[in-house]
Amino acid sequence: MLTNFLHTYNPQPILIEIGPISIYWYGLFMVLALFAGLLISIRIAKWHGIKKDVIYDLFFYLIIGGFIGARLFYVLYNVNYFWQNPVDIIKIWQGGIAIHGALIFGILVLWWFARKHKFDFWKLSAIIAPGVALGQAIGRWGNYFNQELFGLPTDLPWGIPIALANRPEVFENFEYFHPTFLYESIGSLIVFIILLILHYYAVKRKKYLIFNIKYSIFITLDYVLLYSILRFFIEFIRIDPTAGNIFGMRATQGLSLAIIITSIIICVTAVFKDKKLT
Repeated sequence: MLTNFLHTYNPQPILIEIGPISIYWYGLFMVLALFAGLLISIRIAKWHGIKKDVIYDLFFYLIIGGFIGARLFYVLYNVNYFWQNPVDIIKIWQGGIAIHGALIFGILVLWWFARKHKFDFWKLSAIIAPGVALGQAIGRWGNYFNQELFGLPTDLPWGIPIALANRPEVFENFEYFHPTFLYESIGSLIVFIILLILHYYAVKRKKYLIFNIKYSIFITLDYVLLYSILRFFIEFIRIDPTAGNIFGMRATQGLSLAIIITSIIICVTAVFKDKKLT
């Protein structure tokens, strides 16, 4: 069973070593995440009559922008460490990306791409949203093999063992911790399924308004809202360092809450307005 595997297996970051070359589990899962996201985005784009070459081009820029943003935010979250170890900034294969940075930079890249090629920004964002969620579900397993982003100590049967060197100082006497990577992976998979169903409902059944909101905007906001809710609650048990606190909350939790509130306001305003959000 998965719970028994998680509870007894001690993951190692390196998948295989070939001479001086090391292939990391983290890198493998990142590649799988990108590949899965690309495939599902191409499939959904076909439903909307958009050629796969457009998605290929878009993903090229999103990968570059997303990784720059993800790494930049992670460095900012751990600025004291990287100030003393600047060379480690480029060691992305060892882990260390922040999804909020990837999303923010990804939005900027998407806006630029849509404007340059005269595409509907909301339509493109809705097309790639399920792929992003699926990619997150897969990519989080890289954190497991790096033994990072785990939660508080736990006695639950699916608690994961963390090597002493990777435990925060105040938790050195604990061996098993919450697998927050798994919680986020399962949650992201559920978000992916929900978004896929919404696409099917909108395109296959020609229901282009959902709760009085244009389907592309609704699906995009749905991803942003659902993922932010997921992260907000997971942050209660995560113990990895962040950029600090915001009103007594972890920085990433505060950012997630701000996104939740903004998304709800936009949705509620659109639903109760006579004029449809288009």
